[in-house]
Amino acid sequence: MIRKQEITTFEFPDNAVIWDVRDENAYAEAHLKGAVNQPIDHINENALAEVAADQPIYILCGGGSKAPRAAEKLEGFDSSREYVVLMGGTRAAKTAGLPIE
Repeated sequence: MIRKQEITTFEFPDNAVIWDVRDENAYAEAHLKGAVNQPIDHINENALAEVAADQPIYILCGGGSKAPRAAEKLEGFDSSREYVVLMGGTRAAKTAGLPIE
């Protein structure tokens, strides 16, 4: 199941799995604190298997175009899991004053 959540109203659960699906260079420039770089081109069933099946995966990108595509790709591997697209991405998080590294 894919659902969408505005990043500016998102309350980060403890131990949240947050995947930043931008390329390594964009991630290195700035990313949401706690986000793990998982470029969209590297997403596969093995990467998905590393996350507990009952753990939602929160997905973001720079502005909102890659994250929905990544969620669809993940859902193709396992449609029983929960994927949450963080709308607005890193740019909106930065504007809203969320912690950026």
